[in-house]
Amino acid sequence: MNSEFSERLIHIEQILTEALPEQSTEKWEKISFNSLSDSIKPRHLTGLIDPCRMLLMLGGKRWRPLLLVLCAEMTTDMLKEQGKLSPETAATLLENAYQLTPLVEFVHTASLIHDDIEDSADTRRGKPAVHITWGIDTALNAGSWLYFEAPSCIEKLNITADKKYSLYRLYMQEVRRLHLGQAMDIQWHQAADMIPSMEEYISMVRCKTGTLAALAAQIGVLSGGGSETKAAEAGETAADIGVGFQILDDVQNLTTGNPGKKRGDDIVEGKKSLPVLLHLNAHPGDRQRITSYMLAAKKEGTSSPAVEECIAVLEKSKSIADAFQQGRKLISDKSRELATLYSTNVQADTAQIVKLFESMLPAVK
Repeated sequence: MNSEFSERLIHIEQILTEALPEQSTEKWEKISFNSLSDSIKPRHLTGLIDPCRMLLMLGGKRWRPLLLVLCAEMTTDMLKEQGKLSPETAATLLENAYQLTPLVEFVHTASLIHDDIEDSADTRRGKPAVHITWGIDTALNAGSWLYFEAPSCIEKLNITADKKYSLYRLYMQEVRRLHLGQAMDIQWHQAADMIPSMEEYISMVRCKTGTLAALAAQIGVLSGGGSETKAAEAGETAADIGVGFQILDDVQNLTTGNPGKKRGDDIVEGKKSLPVLLHLNAHPGDRQRITSYMLAAKKEGTSSPAVEECIAVLEKSKSIADAFQQGRKLISDKSRELATLYSTNVQADTAQIVKLFESMLPAVK
């Protein structure tokens, strides 16, 4: 991550750590559970906190909460220049934006816990997946709890009930969309011979991955004092950035392998990623061939020769390289579009948004 974001990332990390503390406190329990019986001890909460905190502390790019903060900054800068916000009010709104970063990062973490169970993945971020360490029952319960724990950060804010309602409504809407996208993806990789159209694929990714980028941008604009209409505009553009990241994540899976994962495990899982769809659009006669590779890989695992054979076919047709270029262009173009939506200081804000995403692109080549 670009060093110019270091100060913001340190603050974000502090907020995330406080929102999911290593040891529960009376204040934290009050916000999360309102009141608990005296018979409930801190050790009873470890089955919720520890699995989620373990994965959260393993890191991640944190681009979603950083996008939220940058959108808030962009909005407050515009409103200050228009004379609609005092510097003191703008500072309060920006701190509110930081306090809301668990909305996107906790949901992302929860989705990874469930995603690894659904994909039968053994590792995440270089360590055993949560369900491997804690068991499927604890992982499912903890991941589900984290979806509901995430919006507790809204209660910490000194804002009107109407504004809290808007945040809750937006959060729940986007989480429902995330699960719709995951349902589509599961349906396709469960049936090896089911090949979605390109339009279906983009719709799935906009829900599965794009929705958290959209949520980050919308929360950022709203917490920065922007209107729901302007927030919705930012969300639409940010969703496309999320699509670009999913494309590059799929490319990385088939090239260097995702960090902490095994190269080609998407082939094992039968995922119909963009490189696969681009290849089949150009070579429809290879449908049975690709399907047979995925079936063999699913049966034999990542060590199956079918994994590398399938990747070789995709490399030869240049579909992996084409997907990389599409993902990179989408992120670059939409980053600039997002930065110029509302800014009165277009050059500076464009540079901030573009640097955020382009600084991460080399990692996914």
